[in-house]
Amino acid sequence: MPESSTQTGKLRLVLADQLSRPLASLSDIDKQNDLILMAEVRTEVSYVKHHKKKIAFLFSAMRHFAKELQNDGYRVRYVSYDDPDNAGSLKAEVERAMSELSFSHVVVTFPGEWRVLDDMQSWQAAFVAYNATVEIREDDRFIASLDEFRHWADGKKQLRMEYFYRELRKKTSVLLQDGEPEGGRWNYDAQNRKSLPKGTKVPNPTMFEPDDITTQVLELVGTEFEDHFGELSNFHYAVTREQALQVLKGFIQERLVLFGDYQDAMQQDEPWMFHSHISFYLNAGLLTAHEVITQVEHAYREYNFPLNAVEGFIRQVLGWREYVRGLYWHEMPKYVDQNFLNAQRHLPDFFWTGDTQMNCLSQCINETKQNAYAHHIQRLMVIGNFLLLTGIEPKQVQEWFLLVYGDAYEWVELPNVNGMILFADGGVMASKPYAASGAYINKMSNYCQSCAYKVKDKNGESACPFNYLYWDFLARNQDKLRGNQRLSMPYRTLEKMDDAKRQLIASDAESFFHKLERNEKV
Repeated sequence: MPESSTQTGKLRLVLADQLSRPLASLSDIDKQNDLILMAEVRTEVSYVKHHKKKIAFLFSAMRHFAKELQNDGYRVRYVSYDDPDNAGSLKAEVERAMSELSFSHVVVTFPGEWRVLDDMQSWQAAFVAYNATVEIREDDRFIASLDEFRHWADGKKQLRMEYFYRELRKKTSVLLQDGEPEGGRWNYDAQNRKSLPKGTKVPNPTMFEPDDITTQVLELVGTEFEDHFGELSNFHYAVTREQALQVLKGFIQERLVLFGDYQDAMQQDEPWMFHSHISFYLNAGLLTAHEVITQVEHAYREYNFPLNAVEGFIRQVLGWREYVRGLYWHEMPKYVDQNFLNAQRHLPDFFWTGDTQMNCLSQCINETKQNAYAHHIQRLMVIGNFLLLTGIEPKQVQEWFLLVYGDAYEWVELPNVNGMILFADGGVMASKPYAASGAYINKMSNYCQSCAYKVKDKNGESACPFNYLYWDFLARNQDKLRGNQRLSMPYRTLEKMDDAKRQLIASDAESFFHKLERNEKV
């Protein structure tokens, strides 16, 4: 993609997750003199071996965004992954542009990962030969600034999402009526937990045929990233803002009405369910939180969509998404190293293959391989629940979640893994570990009906492993968890068990762990 030979003004770096016109680093751009730099660099796709579809999505979306900017008269320097002059990192590409084009002022929007910010903060000193100024601007695409979160968190012993969510509802006047929450309640989570009735038809996701740009990217990814996790076939994702808006429209028209009832439900061979499928596009910048919240609230006010659906969705975007970002930056860099439960076991090999007799895990992992996507209950209460109960070492879990999902960036992945899934932060995020037996999975899905194990069996070789692993988890972590008030009931149940029952649980768990260690099929 060519650029003008006369280079004055500022160099404006746009990252792969900043594909937004209303971007702080582009807000005052001079079309005549400034240059936008975008680069597909090795360091960003190899620090973990990202899912093939994630790389393809981002490369294609980046190329489409650069083309749109050029068509609108902006000067763009785009460095493709297979460019023979590709310097391999953001820092090296910025320096190459400064060297070749005589820029001395770099403008970039605050990144989404600590490691990138840490690198950027060293650039000005590293570029002293160019008399460089490196300007890092706040990412104002989020509804809450990082300073707002710090101010809210200051002095609090517990940083619960629910209360931050309420503050943002008040700030934005979303779902408020005369200053009070719609329907008289802030949260309708209790109405978001229905299992899917048999025979319910799930709409197909909004799909797009790959165009020439995407086809070229798929060929590149298939060649360059053959050893990465995931499947590349059947790529159907939005790669432009226009397409992302169509996905949002399809969600509101086809799935939102039942999203509230069934957002926690899981179904055999139905990875998409009634979810919005917009997290790819929100987190990459093709959509903004403001507009999706506005459109969903409009569906409630103008068309009387169910409040439990509208509030449940808005809670995910205005609540969880804003909260986890604030928590990430508030707790970093120490957050990445936390391991409250001292989990040390290695990630099982079947997390890369999906080859397990546990049907719920097989479904969720294989769908992740196919789609670079699984919905939040699959991630938390099937995959995450297993990782928690078996005591998998947090950094291995962090890496797995970061590389397998197309919407994963460390700011959103790390708090969800260390806080929600593993309780590795000791309760900074969640009030209790999200541990559950097979009964929960059986209630919220039909996975158990096609499983080699029996969810009704509590012990023995035929028993669902989640059943005895749940009690073994509580037993081996009781020194740290026994005082948690939200776990008082299961601990009372554990205390009432006789020695024979406790020994049976321990024996089943030990046998299961031996199979994992020997890489036997479980």
